[in-house]
Amino acid sequence: MALKKFCRKSGCKSLVVGGYCEDHKDLDKQYEQQRGSAAERGYDSKWKVARARFLRSHPVCVHCELAGLVTAATVVDHIIPHKGNLRLFWDVSNWQSLCASCHGVKTVKEDGGFGNG
Repeated sequence: MALKKFCRKSGCKSLVVGGYCEDHKDLDKQYEQQRGSAAERGYDSKWKVARARFLRSHPVCVHCELAGLVTAATVVDHIIPHKGNLRLFWDVSNWQSLCASCHGVKTVKEDGGFGNG
């Protein structure tokens, strides 16, 4: 049995198993249409090569390292969200290596979670 969570719509108190309640289920489709595909947002084959190269050079999660832990990084995070700005997207000084857990925590702090920005 899956744990119920609040609907992803900010302020909605409905408990759901998935992302949105019945009243807000269309928001997910609208968001995905506006957001575009990963490739449309810049996460294409060029990004995959750059990401792999960056992770080889920076293999440890920077947030875990600050906490005295050594955790393999699996995500190249944009320190300042690029929001479609290609200059910021490709600025290597705006990249950091994170583990999936730290990246998830950072995303929730920044925009309330995946798909809620």
